[in-house]
Amino acid sequence: MSGISFRELDPHDRYKLLCGVVVPRPIALVTTLDENNKVNAAPFSFFNVFSEDPPLVVLGLQHKADHSPKDTTRNIHRSGEFVVHMVDEALAATMNDCAVDFPSGSSEVEATGLKTLPSVDVAVPRLAAAPFALECRQHVALAFGPGRELLVGEVLRLHARDGLIDPERMYVDFDAYRPIGRLFGNLYAAQRDTFALTRESHAQWLARNGAAETSEQSQ
Repeated sequence: MSGISFRELDPHDRYKLLCGVVVPRPIALVTTLDENNKVNAAPFSFFNVFSEDPPLVVLGLQHKADHSPKDTTRNIHRSGEFVVHMVDEALAATMNDCAVDFPSGSSEVEATGLKTLPSVDVAVPRLAAAPFALECRQHVALAFGPGRELLVGEVLRLHARDGLIDPERMYVDFDAYRPIGRLFGNLYAAQRDTFALTRESHAQWLARNGAAETSEQSQ
């Protein structure tokens, strides 16, 4: 089998395959401020952490069909500020409501009844219901054609719901966190079924595999 050439597929089919293969994806519920200080909130699953030094996250921003920027993109271009909220099981339904195609200039936060709290390092408010909120400033934005941008944001400050982080060890209580991931179509996944794999040093790997090889040769 020679595989599927993406050059021969239309963008919609590429989207379906990429979203079905690269799973689960973390969800960023992003707040920004428009020119009238209304709080916009929009979910993104083309999102991930990129670096810890400097602390960076990346967002894949999609433009409208006429190639004009959507509210989140336009707001970040203007102010350079945004807040990324992680989505847990309790916030999932409201996150999905924020994906409704509300008219430009309206506030998803107001429409859904989400409560906000002031941020510290940026003017954009954060969502009180989110388990984690990352105050961010635009680091660089790269355009890839008329319809897509890659936004790299520097994380300035992290807010956490009480009880989710052990401040001494910087340990996240994953059982209390209960994040969700995006799959494809209308499917999402809870992250409760976990397992551990310990990363070995090369010496440990050689010792384990060498012992197994010796055992096989002695049989």
